[in-house]
Amino acid sequence: MAASQKQNDTILLTNGRFFASSQSLSSPPAFHTAIVIRNNTIQCIGQAESPDIVAYTSSGIKAHDLQGRHVLPGFIDGHCHFLMLGQSLHKLDLDGCNKIDDIRSRIAQFAKENPAKERLLCRGWMHSMTDGEAKASMLDDLDPRPIFIDSKDLHSTWCNSAALQEMDVQNMKDPAGGTIERDSDGNPSGLLSEASVLTIVWPHLARVATTKEKTDALKAGIAAYHEAGYTGCIDMAMDENAWEAILALRDSEDGLLIRLAAHWLITPSADEASRLAQVDRAIELQRKFNTQTSPDLRIVGIKVICDGVIDACTAALTEPYSNNHTSTDPIWNADMLGPVVTKASSSGLQCALHAIGDAAVHLAINALEAYTKPGQRHRIEHLELTSPTDAARLGKLGIIASIQPVHADPAILRAWPKLLGLERVQRAFAYSEFAEHGAVLAIGSDSPTAPHAPIKNLYVATTRKSARNPDAGDMLVNENFKIGICEAVTAATKGSAYSCFSEDKVGILEVGKLADFVVVDMDFQAGGLLEAKVMQTWFDGKVVFDSSTA
Repeated sequence: MAASQKQNDTILLTNGRFFASSQSLSSPPAFHTAIVIRNNTIQCIGQAESPDIVAYTSSGIKAHDLQGRHVLPGFIDGHCHFLMLGQSLHKLDLDGCNKIDDIRSRIAQFAKENPAKERLLCRGWMHSMTDGEAKASMLDDLDPRPIFIDSKDLHSTWCNSAALQEMDVQNMKDPAGGTIERDSDGNPSGLLSEASVLTIVWPHLARVATTKEKTDALKAGIAAYHEAGYTGCIDMAMDENAWEAILALRDSEDGLLIRLAAHWLITPSADEASRLAQVDRAIELQRKFNTQTSPDLRIVGIKVICDGVIDACTAALTEPYSNNHTSTDPIWNADMLGPVVTKASSSGLQCALHAIGDAAVHLAINALEAYTKPGQRHRIEHLELTSPTDAARLGKLGIIASIQPVHADPAILRAWPKLLGLERVQRAFAYSEFAEHGAVLAIGSDSPTAPHAPIKNLYVATTRKSARNPDAGDMLVNENFKIGICEAVTAATKGSAYSCFSEDKVGILEVGKLADFVVVDMDFQAGGLLEAKVMQTWFDGKVVFDSSTA
């Protein structure tokens, strides 16, 4: 079937295994075998021998045989950075490097192969690859062009001297919540962290990129998402730069072939008026781009990054890190967070609060409890280290548990016992506990900080084994916190839809919902997910990816 099929066509798909996601998550999976689509909407779904399906079969409509493959609702990435994902596809990937020599060799080869590039943009560096150091001097002899290296978690950027000079950071002060690392003479030494990335690096790279480069990146991201089985996503760091590019693509002939909800990024500026002005901008945009006026491209809320990440020792913990005995304060304190959450909530915006360390999680839950109203579906992003008490509060308060199982992959957590100690590691990624206490789970990828493939993400969620390096023999990370396969699929579809108030249209295969779904050749059990293959992705009743023609 071609993507050009007419909207008024009636389509009958049979001999499939269509996921019935309305059953109890503790029950065995249930499946329908046939579906009818008309005008981009599911008209009928059930067993092939049921009277409703037989009526369509008898009417002479050609049936398309799915050969027993599974059909799941279209995946909705519950947490991503969409423009940066598209841009990352053109950056040098440092994944797999283990030490500085690996990084230098790969960048030198990339520079040689790309003499026309004005800048060398790289991604996937981790602090552990360079023994915690990130100096411009470690890169300066590789190439005279500016070199920008994104950390895997996007919370740091490592630059050579040419990049530092291009951004003119010499005389800049550290922004609120951010650091420009300096040498003993006060000169920038190569590393920019946390809010310095948000307010200095990203805006600079946005200014030097053309609109075409950005829309091309978005199209590449959409194609990659379709290939992986996504039909929607929730962007978790929307800003003027990305929004402008998305609108340009939406208004072009190509269009925006993905359903996108966005949280407007609020940066931790020094004064309250500036912080609240950013919320005002989100309110202004939400009044123009909302469920009624623009259902497939909406501003739904704000995003606040309350702390950093554990690997860089910037996540806020209730007790000091085990390796260096230091404590890190949250980027946002309670006095800063309260007015922003109050203003957003009172204006009907959802609040999404990045909180990785247990101290930041406690801060975020307290703010949502104190300053928001029930039923607004506010959310906490990541929730990587939580106390039992706070894990139980999520469901009680109706807070969405926005989780990214890809970050729980054992292959990238080898430093955690040293950083946190063995006892605290046992509280990492407590997904089943969140659900048992009534929290709705919404699964995302956090791309491009991590691989975006949703089925591999589900593998980690349901097995707590590594999808990155399954043969490495890494110990499982807290198998007691894994979730079931039905629960995981639901969290990556219906849960993400619910988290942005779109469950009335997408996220489940039932009559009246939009025909967004993915055909997968798979064994429907947790252990078989790594071998699963996306065969087709359907968006709005049309095939937008077909493995047979890819």
